[in-house]
Amino acid sequence: MTDGVVHVIDDDAAMRDSLQFLLESAELSPRTYDSAVEFLNQLAGLKPGCIVTDVRMPGMSGLELMGELKARGITWPVIVMTGHADVPLAIQAMKAGVLDFIEKPFADEALLSAIRSGLARAGEEGRRSAELGQIRARLASLSPRERDVLEGLVAGRPNKVIAYDLGISPRTVEIYRANLMTKMGAGSLSELVRMRLTTDEVK
Repeated sequence: MTDGVVHVIDDDAAMRDSLQFLLESAELSPRTYDSAVEFLNQLAGLKPGCIVTDVRMPGMSGLELMGELKARGITWPVIVMTGHADVPLAIQAMKAGVLDFIEKPFADEALLSAIRSGLARAGEEGRRSAELGQIRARLASLSPRERDVLEGLVAGRPNKVIAYDLGISPRTVEIYRANLMTKMGAGSLSELVRMRLTTDEVK
């Protein structure tokens, strides 16, 4: 089985069973739900992955589900399935952040290809999230003075200017800078700056 779960949301039991069989045959890991509400109720305990949902369902539509996921900060890739008459809805969903939409009836391979792209993206998101967590933990380990020096470096200031601003010697700045590189696990100044800026991008 590949990493990540394919969360299938559809109120049609026959469609759920058909998709579960298709995904298992393709060595993917499906999990099915008969409504968006059921999926959301279980969300806290679910393994991240790709979401495949019908765009039109009773109770909560695929579009409304997208809005709820966004409100909860969930960025798992979403693929919507749509009947021909609902293509405008699917395009609206794309604008709301859906990865792809598949028209029913669809070719199995078209859906599987979209899902594999979704799982690859979900895996990349997971790696980025783990990397960000490590960076934040390293930043939290810095002393207040080390943080001051780091902010000076990120602002592009030379050691002499940082030293003047902080009331310390340029040699002391060099020592703090070396400590920063070690604590952050950075191999170069550019990598150190990139790490620090990465934490700003996701605020």
